[in-house]
Amino acid sequence: MSLWLDPQPLVLASRSAARRAMLTAAGIPIESVAADIDERAVEERAGTLAPAEAATLLAREKARIIGGNYIGRFVVGADQTLALGNCRFSKPKDRGAAREQLRAFAGRTHELHSAVAVSSDGRVVFSHVDTARLTMRSLSDRFIDAYLDAAGNDVLSTVGGYQLEKLGIQLFEKIEGDHFTILGMPLFALLAFLRREGRLAS
Repeated sequence: MSLWLDPQPLVLASRSAARRAMLTAAGIPIESVAADIDERAVEERAGTLAPAEAATLLAREKARIIGGNYIGRFVVGADQTLALGNCRFSKPKDRGAAREQLRAFAGRTHELHSAVAVSSDGRVVFSHVDTARLTMRSLSDRFIDAYLDAAGNDVLSTVGGYQLEKLGIQLFEKIEGDHFTILGMPLFALLAFLRREGRLAS
């Protein structure tokens, strides 16, 4: 017997390999669709919102916009923001930007805010945000360049320029927070919502 009770797969408004993997590993069949939104425009609209609120806004917009195309189905949007103090960071646009981000984080603690939202017929019916604190060890310029060489284009695909499930783990000395939140989606909160809605066995 499957733990997933809906006759149709969950729609994930993301092409993120990490998010697809965590849902699939949890026994949830998914249909992955790219969220065709201008993230930078949404971030500009977020303006002075706190980083956690900005992550929630992005997740809700993805779920809402894609959800309008999937009537009768749950659509999941997710997003993540990174903040060092009051400064919010986006995915680095090139190797030089990734190097500067790593220099800024080295020896300091930053926060990752991961948000998830679910829409039904284009209306957001659930959202949740969770925060993890990550302390990066002191890094020499030589090590940063060696890391960038080894990680390659992976550094451009995630906010902060690292993937903890890969070589990025070598950058850190302490991590406080939920593993799934760090990977990009507060999975426990989503699973609890899906159980309450009768989509997952409980």
